[in-house]
Amino acid sequence: MKHQLAGLLAQAMESLKAAGELPTDIELDIQVERGRGAGHGDFATNTAMRLAKPAKRPPREIAEALVGALPRHPYVERVEVAGPGFINFFLTDEAAFAVIRDVWEQGEGFGRSDAGAGRRILVEFVSANPTGPLHVGHGRGAAFGSALAKLLSAAGFEAHREYYVNDAGRQMDILAVSVLLRYLEHLGEAVRFPDNGYRGEYIRDIAAELATHHGDAFRLDAAELAAGAPADASEGGDKEAHVDAVIRNARALLGEAAYREIQDAALEAILGDIRDDLAAFGVTFDRWFSERGLTEDGSVARTIERLVEAGHCYEAEGALWFRATAFGDDKDRVVRRADGATTYFASDIAYHLDKFERGFDQLVDVFGADHHGYMARVRASLEAFGYPADRLEFRLVQFAILYRGSERLPMSTRSGEFVTLRELREEVGDDAARFFYVMRRPEQHLDFDLELAKSESADNPVYYLQYAHARICSVLRQLDEQGLEHDPEAGFNAIARLTEDHEQTLITQLARYPEVLEGAALAHEPHQLAQYLRDLAGAFHTYYNAHQFLVEDAGLRNARLNLVLAARQVLRNGLDILAIDAPERM
Repeated sequence: MKHQLAGLLAQAMESLKAAGELPTDIELDIQVERGRGAGHGDFATNTAMRLAKPAKRPPREIAEALVGALPRHPYVERVEVAGPGFINFFLTDEAAFAVIRDVWEQGEGFGRSDAGAGRRILVEFVSANPTGPLHVGHGRGAAFGSALAKLLSAAGFEAHREYYVNDAGRQMDILAVSVLLRYLEHLGEAVRFPDNGYRGEYIRDIAAELATHHGDAFRLDAAELAAGAPADASEGGDKEAHVDAVIRNARALLGEAAYREIQDAALEAILGDIRDDLAAFGVTFDRWFSERGLTEDGSVARTIERLVEAGHCYEAEGALWFRATAFGDDKDRVVRRADGATTYFASDIAYHLDKFERGFDQLVDVFGADHHGYMARVRASLEAFGYPADRLEFRLVQFAILYRGSERLPMSTRSGEFVTLRELREEVGDDAARFFYVMRRPEQHLDFDLELAKSESADNPVYYLQYAHARICSVLRQLDEQGLEHDPEAGFNAIARLTEDHEQTLITQLARYPEVLEGAALAHEPHQLAQYLRDLAGAFHTYYNAHQFLVEDAGLRNARLNLVLAARQVLRNGLDILAIDAPERM
């Protein structure tokens, strides 16, 4: 209805332009919102007040002119001007009831729109380093990114999902030597494990698989790995310098081919586990993009060359620097180190440039909150290539803090002491995990209460939602058990009899769904949909507790069944976008 009213206002504006009452060059994005309560109409707009300055006329005068020029609409009972120039729309009773038939006719398509038609948007999310299993912190980004992509698709955008695989660089080298040392340990060698190595049991599992498939092909003297290395942190030295020396020794002792084979075995094992975990969580991607590939196909080198040719780089201290400060960053950034190695940032520039060159109109990067300082430098690099900064949006997701009772659980991948996403899913279920992750803004702190997520009570929001759907299904079973039949058309003929306050509240909630869906998609805020579904479930539960649906009066019974089945459809539609099941029994 909001779109229809906005269309009427647009027609009125054009009529006033043609009559010379408004300047012909005025362009305005017309905004219509739901009324603030009794006496303020079902919908309202501040269009007249927004037109006052460019039209150089009093807003109330413009409002009265707009109302006079509005085309008639069968669902609009009357239109009033209020206050300094608000326009309030009062709808007919038929307008409210029409939403029930709309839901019935449109089914799974109810609420979907073409707001983003013709626009391609790429959502990159999760992108966790493939150095260990996903933990519960990663799960929040996974649920948010997945829900956002489905929201965008529902609003007509061509939404693509992408995972950027950080399969190059120092962390992969630390992973490789961690597996190598556990492999040697598995073969019976005495090893000293670096303070900065990856210590989880999954490293031992990968090492054991390596031994199973390759025997002692990679055996070497473990003592040689630490030869000449500076002291580790626990020995009073520097853990970073120590592990870097171990990496250099490993490459030299094994040779690049064998070293790469160990690294690839670790990568494939961990990445395979991540893929499986996410797929089981209902999270899939259109593409898994390899960072390593950017270097191997020359993309990073070409990107740096283009920056140099455009005059955006300079040399200092033996390194090549990008003039990020010229584009709003707080300092310049190294893209190639003194030893000739390119930086992570150089790969990031090449990757984002690649995204735009694939034809995407907008990019959304879903990152952990610790990436706050990353935003300005990437936007600066894109501006250097002529892409407006506002075409790249960052959504920073606070990691969820997991509690079991009053005990806070650790999440350190380096120490191996963490709760995995798989463990969380096994304990509370996929549905509870996904809903808890998206029910708040991603930037907000989230304490994940395990006990609440498992409870079968109205305090558990996902249980509350699913129970509403199951309750409606139970009504149909009761209908069958009583030997009654549902006649939808008879229900629509009697639809005007749904005059109880609880019925009107539920109908109003159903009518809000298309607005909420589109608004959540355009704002990139899945939590708006989650909150709406809680409100819808609440309206249904209140109605269910207050009234009988299977009454003797056939007309009223059929009308009420039409209403609650419409509610079931909208619940299903919304839950599907959040990838949450809509059970028929609980």
